[in-house]
Amino acid sequence: MTAAPYPFTALVGMADLRLALLLNAVSPAVGGVLVRGEKGTAKSTAVRALAALLPGIDVVPGCRFSCDPAAPDPRCPDGPHEPGSGTLRPARMVELPVGASEDRLVGALDIERALSDGVKAFEPGLLADAHRGVLYVDEVNLLHDHLIDLLLDAAAMGASYVEREGVSVRHAARFLLVGTMNPEEGELRPQLLDRFGLTVEVAASRDTDERVEVVRRRLAYDEDPAAFAVRWADEEGTLRERVAAARALLPHVRLGDGALRQIAAVCAAFEVDGMRADIVTARTATALAAWAGRTEVTTEDVRQAALLSLPHRRRRAPFDAPGLDEDKLDEVLRESGGADDDPEPDPDPGDGPEGQEGPDGPDEGPGGPGGPGGPGGGQPPQGAPEQAPPQTGPSVPEQRTGSDGPEAAGETPGANAAGPGGERAAVGAAEPFRTRRLDVPGLGEGAAGRRSRARTAHGRTTGARRPRGTLAKLHLSATVRAAAPHQRARGRQGPGLVVRRDDLREAVREGREGNLVLFVVDASGSMAARKRMSAVKGAVLSLLLDAYQRRDKVGLITFRGAEAALTLPPTSSVDAGAARLERLPTGGRTPLAAGLLKAREVLRIERLRDPSRRPLLVVVTDGRATGGPDPVARAGRAARLLADDGVASVVVDCESGPVRLGLAGGLARELRGTPVTLDELRADSMTALVRDVRTAPDTRTARTARKTWRAA
Repeated sequence: MTAAPYPFTALVGMADLRLALLLNAVSPAVGGVLVRGEKGTAKSTAVRALAALLPGIDVVPGCRFSCDPAAPDPRCPDGPHEPGSGTLRPARMVELPVGASEDRLVGALDIERALSDGVKAFEPGLLADAHRGVLYVDEVNLLHDHLIDLLLDAAAMGASYVEREGVSVRHAARFLLVGTMNPEEGELRPQLLDRFGLTVEVAASRDTDERVEVVRRRLAYDEDPAAFAVRWADEEGTLRERVAAARALLPHVRLGDGALRQIAAVCAAFEVDGMRADIVTARTATALAAWAGRTEVTTEDVRQAALLSLPHRRRRAPFDAPGLDEDKLDEVLRESGGADDDPEPDPDPGDGPEGQEGPDGPDEGPGGPGGPGGPGGGQPPQGAPEQAPPQTGPSVPEQRTGSDGPEAAGETPGANAAGPGGERAAVGAAEPFRTRRLDVPGLGEGAAGRRSRARTAHGRTTGARRPRGTLAKLHLSATVRAAAPHQRARGRQGPGLVVRRDDLREAVREGREGNLVLFVVDASGSMAARKRMSAVKGAVLSLLLDAYQRRDKVGLITFRGAEAALTLPPTSSVDAGAARLERLPTGGRTPLAAGLLKAREVLRIERLRDPSRRPLLVVVTDGRATGGPDPVARAGRAARLLADDGVASVVVDCESGPVRLGLAGGLARELRGTPVTLDELRADSMTALVRDVRTAPDTRTARTARKTWRAA
């Protein structure tokens, strides 16, 4: 027996999240909600609790695609349906697992029956189940690209198309898209991000009493879910009635010209792309007025709607944090004038159309602090600041000669004075640029992405094979060739082929995969010159941006002082990598061997966790190695261990100045990788050609660089 869901009215705090969900229940045209927040903040619990508040829908009896009996879909695969009375059933909340297959999402078409019998045998997928309901995606930022493409198509057209070798099925698919995500695990593609009507940031409360109440209610629910649901049944019923009343009032709400001008002025002032923001903000403001029991949209409705609908549309670049400047918003609203015939603000926003209190009382109800007229609304909570990255160990001052110090880079000693242990404060990164593509050689089978060649479910067809499990992509010509020799023995009559399951062949496709890009960055004293380190950070930031666009996982190792540290464990969040890089200090010795050995250990662990994801090692250094006995020889041994493991690598040579030792080239030779300078890393450089990361040819220059590095 399925346990009763956690009641929506039993949620503690999270006023913005509850309000955003309720506004979508009032007006599905708002377009759904994206809930961003740290783990363990009840994001999924709140979304699942919404299902009990959604009004029921009338459906055509026996239709697997939830057609509306008042206006049935003329192209429904189960149709045609004649308009008439229907059956009332609850609205569905359908969950899309992150690892779902394409057939599970859009449905499966029996190709064997289609070829042999001419019958469109179609098994509906999750998009059909979610029609006229809610499609919920937990960890939506971890969805594979091909599933995101299908979601985008369905959301844009309001229909789902399934096509297999000329046989196609189409059905209506209009749903409310609700997603939850932890930003630490990576960001969403801009195209999908814009499809969410509203966005809300949630974080665990820092108030002791509120945290105590959260634990108390959760323990009571876990002990007896049914009894807990009964305790909140009256509040749930009251809230359900209020949603129904707001839905009935919604068509009568007037959005005046004054409010429309305010909405347009706000969207223009914040430079959002396109017109979807204006439309969503207008629909949200109208839903807010209906939720408050009013028939006029006020300035406060526009303000609250903007705080919910614009933050995620303000993200101009992958590393920008979403958010909205409330002071600027208030200024724009004042300058654009008030909404037409603004009524007096509701003295108690928590009251419903009949004046009853919200289900949680005036303090916690959906019309309370996060409701219309209250503070907040879509702004990221002010949580504890992110902790600084772990230090790489004590930095031991050392006596340097030659070019291994700040003076060699033309830096005045007092301009970038070192702190205790030779550590220098972090410097900002230079402007990022578009980098050349760095590939892992060979053909992989990892997660779909945009970097290295791989066998994938999507891409160009390169061959055919017998199906492994359910047939997904038919190779028609190979199937016909397999069936043709047996037609006489099978008693073929007429023009059609007699096709059996053994004849079916699926297409083998080649596309691109995402890789694990592990950065090993030299943060020692030899890199401490401000201009040099700024350029290095700019290059790494550019590579992080490239990894974001190519759907890679990234990790960051830094080495300085006496040891190396895993500053950022492998993750899909390149934003986190950019944040750690920005705060990276420099100074101390150059334990290159420690950095390489740390990289080997990290890659060994990741190979056990995700054996299909191939790594790409990017070492950012000038090639120097200091500290301990014979540091160059130890670094060489560490590099050869990585090469023997088959790790594809790139060495970004950061050496600058008129006199260059070419040490990074020798390191690349030991790694059997590719050396590139900072200039060659740029995609628009004359020497930057798109090529695979492969073993460099054993030229005289490469041998000389290797000898020079070992002798340093």
